[in-house]
Amino acid sequence: MPKSRDGAAPPDTRGGTAPLPLVTFCAGALALGLVLVGTLILQGVYASRDDPISALCAEELVVDRETGRLSAGARGVCNIVEAFLSGTQTELLVAGSVLGAITIVVGFSIYRRMPSKRMREQAIAGAVLGVHAITAAVVIEWFRSGNLFTFARNFFNFAVLDGAFDGFVRGAVNTLQLAFSGEVGGIVIGLILSVLVLSDRRVVRAPASIYINFFRGTPLIWQLPFFFFLLTLGFGIHLPTFQAAAIVFALNTGAYAAEVFRAGIQSIEKGQMEAARSLGMTYMQAMRFAIVPQAVRRVIPPLMNEFVILIKDTSLVIVLGLTAEQLEIY
Repeated sequence: MPKSRDGAAPPDTRGGTAPLPLVTFCAGALALGLVLVGTLILQGVYASRDDPISALCAEELVVDRETGRLSAGARGVCNIVEAFLSGTQTELLVAGSVLGAITIVVGFSIYRRMPSKRMREQAIAGAVLGVHAITAAVVIEWFRSGNLFTFARNFFNFAVLDGAFDGFVRGAVNTLQLAFSGEVGGIVIGLILSVLVLSDRRVVRAPASIYINFFRGTPLIWQLPFFFFLLTLGFGIHLPTFQAAAIVFALNTGAYAAEVFRAGIQSIEKGQMEAARSLGMTYMQAMRFAIVPQAVRRVIPPLMNEFVILIKDTSLVIVLGLTAEQLEIY
């Protein structure tokens, strides 16, 4: 426990604990662990099995019924499904739900009578963990009632990834290239637009405002094909799909970056502009040497958020139809 300057330990404002609230908290954690951790351990146990594929799995995962050939990764898919449908999984869900219900009743009934803050927090935490355990058990049971074979075959069949590491690396590199090019271009466009939209002249503000509202008000998944075909068919500029997508990402990011820069510039105290103008600087010189450098430091966090969003938005480029070398990580 840290000590104060005079060497005395600070008072314990939370108070001590007692067996009942502590047991309630541990029981709630155990209930959630039975449902979640128990499910994961069970999946690991079944994944390590080398038993023959059951008749049910063979019926669901057969590709050619004449030869009896199974789909790729059939054993892994079968292990996942059988683990979820096993009696052990049912026992884990029931045990976790019952224990969770007990902690809910005990925790919410005793916490008001606890004499210290630590005891009350332990009682409430145990009850809330019990709620989490029951919720997780209900969700897993609901999942078990669905078409597990189809879901596991399409989303958890890791055998299809064998030998695909080079493609994964290429997709990751392409994703970063799209994101970085879009972000850099968007920052340049956004900085210019932010200066224009802050102008006192309406004829200067209007085009910038129209640009920002257009790109912020229309979905990116529409902008990609529209501007791609506008360049190729409308203007006759035949760019590779990858480069055209990077341009659209820059145009889109520029609209959002403009609002970020505008807010950053307006957050600078008016006295900074007045001081710069009093030194004889023009408006653009004051923006360049005094205002924008300070605003850039303030807008770095929101710009990083835009970059993270852009990395995820690169998956939309698939609507343009890329070649195998241009595919991104999606």
